[in-house]
Amino acid sequence: MPRTLHIDFVSDVVCPWCVVGLGGLETALERLKAEGIEAQVHFQPFELNPQMAPGGENIVEHIGRKYGSTPEQSAANRAMITERAAEAMPGFEMRMGPDSRIWNTFDAHRLLHWAALGSSPRVTKAEALAEQRALKKALFRTHFTDGKTLTDFGVLADAAAAAGLDRAKAVEVLADDLYAAEVRAAEDLWRARGINAVPAVVVEGKYLISGGQPAGVFEEALRRMAGEG
Repeated sequence: MPRTLHIDFVSDVVCPWCVVGLGGLETALERLKAEGIEAQVHFQPFELNPQMAPGGENIVEHIGRKYGSTPEQSAANRAMITERAAEAMPGFEMRMGPDSRIWNTFDAHRLLHWAALGSSPRVTKAEALAEQRALKKALFRTHFTDGKTLTDFGVLADAAAAAGLDRAKAVEVLADDLYAAEVRAAEDLWRARGINAVPAVVVEGKYLISGGQPAGVFEEALRRMAGEG
């Protein structure tokens, strides 16, 4: 019997493992279509660095301060994640280097919230979620591939345009501080539910798949969860 799962993908746009996880999830869902298992994926906000200053921080300094990694360890980790991302999401190019920066992402999450509402009243929920997914990927590319400043409203609006959304409306959302309360409430909700690391893939509001898992792990877990539902 066909089954459509509700999936909340809790993540941040500066989280490289979230790229890996999304790629694995998308591949698994494509494989499961033949079994009548599909999903509506809702991207939920999580800030890895909510206190980050507007100017961001150098990635090597940030990782060293946060995790105690040496520059050599940081470089090795970047190389490994770059390889994993290329495998999980073919065509995606991760260009993190020693001069890359980490940013505060609150405004990016406001745009993602806006995208999920739909670009017009005539857009269906499924179409709105597709627009949100396109924006999520555009923001991943903006950060990891292009190395642009995620606190720059112009950069964020360009990402919205690249995802097929209305750039002028994106500028309005950003300039007017729209959806700030909604994003804060969503972040608080997921923290209250015990999410303290991302990616966190929550299925049907009760199952959790943690981390940037490969497609096979997602496929097996989602098949089981669909059967239990």
